[in-house]
Amino acid sequence: MSVVVSVDVEPAALAARADEFEAASASAVIAWAIGRFGARLTLASSFQNCVVIDLAVREDPAIEVLFLDTGCHFPETWSFVEEVRSLYNLNLRVERPGPDAGSWPCGSPRCCELRKVEPLNRALRGRAAWMTGLRRCDTPMRSAAPIVSWDKTRALVKVNPLANWSDDDVNDYIVDHALPVHPLVAKGYLSIGCARRQVPSPPGPSGVRDGGPEPRRRSVGCTSGSGGSGRLAASPCGATCAVLARDSALTHLTAR
Repeated sequence: MSVVVSVDVEPAALAARADEFEAASASAVIAWAIGRFGARLTLASSFQNCVVIDLAVREDPAIEVLFLDTGCHFPETWSFVEEVRSLYNLNLRVERPGPDAGSWPCGSPRCCELRKVEPLNRALRGRAAWMTGLRRCDTPMRSAAPIVSWDKTRALVKVNPLANWSDDDVNDYIVDHALPVHPLVAKGYLSIGCARRQVPSPPGPSGVRDGGPEPRRRSVGCTSGSGGSGRLAASPCGATCAVLARDSALTHLTAR
């Protein structure tokens, strides 16, 4: 079944706009997205850092921020989510897996489908656009990611305002704006997800400014969280997690 979109979001028009945005600031891209889609725009964040959140709430403090609770996050991740939520008084939506995910632990064949893809698709229903902090330098599969495009899988517009940012750009923004940093960064974890057996990056020259996270990447793992507090709480994983290569773990999301 074909999807009918307005002239403003025709794929060809979006491609032209993406070319224009290569020379625009991330703030200008975000302002365009908020002005064009308003409350039907959702910002999806993994909370590895809060750069795109900081940029977005400067344009619209009420923008919906989506976080996927895979059931396998580190306690430190939940601590960082709460810190950022409190700092910006975020309009935060936490989306959790359905009951079927319990039969597919982290690292199993349907793990990402049930813990990431399905909750993401569910959260984006009824939206006109979604925005991410995806960057081309994250992984080889993202090297050609456009700043704005038509997401055919979900039939909505996708906006990546940081697509052309480097690691140094991110680090400089964090330092210049004194943003909070994920607690695991100080322990050497520079890419934070659900891959339990990954280890911190080894010490060495970072080549970055003092006070900011290093640009090296290493995935971090999944641990069992604990719920029960009145604040944001991690859901118990309840499963032993296998090592997940980052590209593989995010394959479905990088249709994003």
